[in-house]
Amino acid sequence: MSKSRWGSLGLALLIVIGLVLWMASGEVKVAQQDAPEMREPAAPERTRVEVETLAARLYEPGLMLQGQLEPWRTVAISAGVSGTVEELMVRQGERVAQGQTLLRLSDDGRQAGVERWESQIRKLEADLAAAQRLGASNLASQSDILGLQSELAGARAELATVRKATRDLTPTAPFDAVVNRRHVDLGNLVQQGTALLDLVQVDRLKATGQVPQQAVSQVEEGQKVNVRLLDGGSLEGEVTFVASAADPDTRSFAVEVTLENPELKRVAGGSATLRIALQETRATFISPAYLSLGDDGRPGVRYVNDRDEVVFRTVRLLNVTTDGAWVSGLPDEIRLITRGGGFVAIGQEVEPVDRDSNRG
Repeated sequence: MSKSRWGSLGLALLIVIGLVLWMASGEVKVAQQDAPEMREPAAPERTRVEVETLAARLYEPGLMLQGQLEPWRTVAISAGVSGTVEELMVRQGERVAQGQTLLRLSDDGRQAGVERWESQIRKLEADLAAAQRLGASNLASQSDILGLQSELAGARAELATVRKATRDLTPTAPFDAVVNRRHVDLGNLVQQGTALLDLVQVDRLKATGQVPQQAVSQVEEGQKVNVRLLDGGSLEGEVTFVASAADPDTRSFAVEVTLENPELKRVAGGSATLRIALQETRATFISPAYLSLGDDGRPGVRYVNDRDEVVFRTVRLLNVTTDGAWVSGLPDEIRLITRGGGFVAIGQEVEPVDRDSNRG
């Protein structure tokens, strides 16, 4: 084939290739002029938080006080007269009944004095009666009658004195009690006023404590009280007195609680913890670990509302222990954030995941 023929074919081939390239470039330009299809932006992925559903319950809050336990009544039996202890009818720690004789002192002629004054009174009464009869006949003067009346009154007063001295020889228990201490032994010589025995009534006790001024408005007579003893036991009672004025030094109000102690527990004189039951309220029990502080420094919790938004609600602490905290101020049912609360903001929409499902 001649060179001229090869040259014509090469030129034609170049022209064809150029046309193909030109047509291709035109299609690209047309495609670029068409606007791309608009797509909906992808929704941002919500942060997942773990939640636990909690429901409010009726709770009886309590006011905790440190108190002192005292016997219901205490009395020191002292000698009413001087004498020697001739007989002891009771021992220390013994229970005694009201009116029971406790001991006996020597008579030292006191009973004879009673008999003497009784005889003297009988004589004076007879003399006065005779004088009054004579006076009716004007045979006795009025002054004689008045003199006898005066002597009779004096004799009766002396008789009452010696009778009391005789009764004082055998002192008795003024109420049901326990002999807490005996100060004398057989043969001791005692003077009037000498301490003989100490009696305490402990089948009923009195607990005393101090209520802070900010809480005294919640305490009233008749409220139930649980008294926790140092040995772990407890007694039940009720408030019987609340002071109307605060102690000027402590700014607190004195409160007294009456307790029944039928088992005669030896707790009088010791300390105890008083829990005064306050009015029932609806409250939620949560772990203290889920409490946090708001911007105002008050405690609160984070939870998810029905729109899956994070909410912070301030609460009132009713009782806090290592086991949990009773708080008020929350809705009757909440989805408490138990994990992830530190990574979300108040009002942020989140994806709540039930805590129990995570455990499964």
